[in-house]
Order: sequence, then structure tokens, then C-alpha cells
Amino acid sequence: MELPHGGGISRYFEQDAPDDVRDAIKTARKSDILNPDFPYDTRWKRSSYEEALEKLQIELVRMQAWAKDTGQRIAIVFEGRDAAGKGGTIKRIRENLNPRNTKVVALSKPTETEAAQWYFQRYIAHLPAKGEVTIFDRSWYNRGVVEHVFGFCTPQQRERWFSQTPEFESMLVDEGITLIKIWLNVGRATQLKRFLDREKDPLKQWKLSWIDVEGLAKWGPYTDAIGETLRRTDTPAAPWTVVRSDDKRRARVQVISKILHQLDYTHKNPAALAAIDTHVAGGIDLWHA
Repeated sequence: MELPHGGGISRYFEQDAPDDVRDAIKTARKSDILNPDFPYDTRWKRSSYEEALEKLQIELVRMQAWAKDTGQRIAIVFEGRDAAGKGGTIKRIRENLNPRNTKVVALSKPTETEAAQWYFQRYIAHLPAKGEVTIFDRSWYNRGVVEHVFGFCTPQQRERWFSQTPEFESMLVDEGITLIKIWLNVGRATQLKRFLDREKDPLKQWKLSWIDVEGLAKWGPYTDAIGETLRRTDTPAAPWTVVRSDDKRRARVQVISKILHQLDYTHKNPAALAAIDTHVAGGIDLWHA
């Protein structure tokens, strides 16, 4: 089977990956957590995860009905390292919701016209109307991290973006939009293992891009850019929730619970919401830790 991008993921694993990362992947058992800094050694038991997820998905349906009936406008921004589990988490949020009222926005590379516009302009068109929930699978935060790491923007453009982002998000909140920002993070071995799995799976190879391949050697620059971005865009009006997602099951439940905890929807069942595990989900201090 021909591997995507010339087998660049496998080549990096065999030739360039740090020894500790390579060893962690080679010696891990199926249920092991590869990140030594993660607070748990193994994945959450599937039966417990599925039970918790089912309860939360019922709450999501109640939340959506409340948003529609009361005209709420909810925007949820998902950001994070590549292979951190954004797509899988979004899928679990949306799979039982009415697609007419809950949409996912995953914009591709800007067109020539969009590149000539104000940076935030193409995202504004996708903001939720009354009764809608909009989930951004990556967002205006591309400029803070990916564009910076790969040189797709100038330092001056990025600095202007930093000065405008808190004000832009404050305007959204002042307008009555509930803005929830989620940052998913994984350890280096976890990320590489997930990339290797995607490279071998014909059904998931489409998720890989040349940026994923080239980005493997840029772990340090990515780390610096993420840290600065979180620090400079975490505000009282639009704070970040950081979720450590080396265990996708724990991460998904924590993300959904964090979202629902922030919304005062009708018929809310607090007992169905999972307790927030502060070792897995918290503010930007959790990422820096």
C-alpha cells in the first residue's frame, strides 16, 4: 500500500523521532497512555466512558432545544495540536443534534479574495444566528500558531492579530454570543502514534497533510507559539479551557461537560454532567504545567 506524502510520517518515526518518543511507541501496550506527564497510565474503561457519554449527549439535545427556543447564539471554538482529537470530539457533540441548528465550520486555505480581506472577515459570515450553535473546527487562531510556525504571516501581521483578537472576541460577547474556546493538547509520542495510525489506515489518510509531516520536526516552535497564544488571548470575556487529550475518552467527556456547565439551559440535569477532572481540564495554567 502506498503511504500518503511519501511515507513521511513513518520516515520521521524511524529516522528523526527523539529516542524516548520512539521507545514509548514501540513498547506501549494497546491501552497505555504514551505521555509520561498525563495523570493516568491507561485509557478510561470503555463501558464507563460510553455510559457517561450517553448521559451527556442527552443533555446536549436539551441544550440545543433551549438554544432554539430562546434564541441563544453559541459559538464553540476548537483548537489544539494536530491529532489532538478535535474531529472526534466534535463528532460526539454533534452526532445526535439537529444539523439545521448546529453546524460545523472547517474553513480551508483562504482564497485570493479572502487573503486580501480583514483577517477575521471570513469567519464572521459563519457566526451563529439566533437559535444556532456553531462549532469552529479550527478558527482565527491559525494566525497565532500554524501561520507563524510556517512563516505564512509576517511578525507584524501576527502582532496586529494579537492586538485585535481580544477586542474582536469581546465584541462577540457584547453582542450576546456565548463564546466557548477549547484547546486540546497531547504529548509528543501520542501525536506521532496517531499520525502513524492514520498513515496506515486508508479511511483516515485524508486527515494527513504535508503540514503534519513537516510539523513533526517543529514541536518546539509549536510549543512556544501555543504558549504565547494562550497567554495573550485568555481574557475574562473569552477564557480558554485547556483539555489534555492523550486519553480521547476522558477528553471528550471533559470537553462536553465543560461546555454544558457554562450554559444555563432548561431541564438541565446536573447529575448527568461529569465532574470536572482538574488534572485533565482547566485553564491555561494546565497547559503550561
